[in-house]
Amino acid sequence: MEKFDTIVIGAGPAGLAAAHKLKSSGQKVAIIENNLWGGTCPNRGCDPKRVLIGAVETRDRLAQLQGKGFDEVPYVNWKELEAFKETFTKPVSQGSRNGIVKSDITAVDGQPKFVSKDEIVVNGQTHYQADKFIIATGQRPSYLNIPGKEHLLSSTDFLSLKKMPADITIIGAGYIAFELATIANATGAKVHIVHHNDHPLKEFNENYALELVKQLENKGVDFNFNIDTKTIEQDSEGKYVIKADNFELTTDLIIGATGRIANADFLDLEKAGVEYTRHGVKVNAKLQSTNNNIYAIGDVVDTKQPKLTPVGGFEANYVADILTGKTDKDLELPLIPTVVYGSPKLAKVGAQDGAKVVDQDVTSWFTYSHTNEPKAKVRIVLNDKSEIIGATLLSNEADTLINLLTMAIKKHMTHSDVVKEIMAYPTAASDLEYLF
Repeated sequence: MEKFDTIVIGAGPAGLAAAHKLKSSGQKVAIIENNLWGGTCPNRGCDPKRVLIGAVETRDRLAQLQGKGFDEVPYVNWKELEAFKETFTKPVSQGSRNGIVKSDITAVDGQPKFVSKDEIVVNGQTHYQADKFIIATGQRPSYLNIPGKEHLLSSTDFLSLKKMPADITIIGAGYIAFELATIANATGAKVHIVHHNDHPLKEFNENYALELVKQLENKGVDFNFNIDTKTIEQDSEGKYVIKADNFELTTDLIIGATGRIANADFLDLEKAGVEYTRHGVKVNAKLQSTNNNIYAIGDVVDTKQPKLTPVGGFEANYVADILTGKTDKDLELPLIPTVVYGSPKLAKVGAQDGAKVVDQDVTSWFTYSHTNEPKAKVRIVLNDKSEIIGATLLSNEADTLINLLTMAIKKHMTHSDVVKEIMAYPTAASDLEYLF
């Protein structure tokens, strides 16, 4: 039985980062993957989604300038776009595994399970031991437990559709639902969103979330709130019927976007003395599980911070430093900006309330009016020292501007500090001094 200094379980961005850093520090490392090497983000998550959103952004610009330089606004050709997306995703898994092998890290394919506190077995056959383990197995879609749930597809299925249906329904109103709705709408599909309450994107300021709803409604997306889906049936024509109290909707395809569940339930963690819930592995401030020799990083961790690729990478570097003696301090995460890639984009960072809030409709500002954006809003939150402590943005520029505001918060900048900077003009960044 082969023994390692550290075994990493899960070869997504977090697991790969941890394995490479530990190997570069001189450790003997193995990494195990039971599905696609590279993980969710580059294979079936944020990266392919961003390729698709890129086409949506191009169409949005054309639509905004229709009659102002452009006559026609074509729908996105899904077949061609899907083929383009696959040029990014197809090489990922093999490339990720090859990178591990070239770094002289042991790559193991298969399903791992713990048999004791320091030993695992892969595919029920090959046993491995290690002094330390890092669990980085991520999450998977969680489906409604209702009659007809077998008809639900996931976001992964959506990103791999070979043909976009004429009518598509998404159950849920979080990040994934809005982003998939935005993409499908740009192809010309009729899109419905069905949600069990009237609070979409609950992590965001309600007024900004509802404004995004309004903008998508203007593009033809059909929102159905306060609908608690009871059953899904398939009719004689092969279509699907969503049924709830006083509600019925017939559609060609249904995507379930009602949350995700941690991939912690198939590792036999009980045999290793590791506690977990459906939200993930329980950890302390050093990302140690209830077995001090087993750590968890990324989306599989039972914590409340956003489940994002950069967070997993940050945690991977931290745990690698812990295991190589470079630090013994508790984990301190920096500010984490988040973005909904809708149409327009919605972004936030930091505190959402403070001593002063400056909330502005900036649609008429040159940054947004020169491309005829239909709506642009900025909400800046300040503390009692007039320092920026948070922001929410709704615009086509939100994903880039939120990063600048994140740095401004980190540096405790006030308006006086901002006006001392010179930004490229005219850009969203050069507007900063007028936002608060």
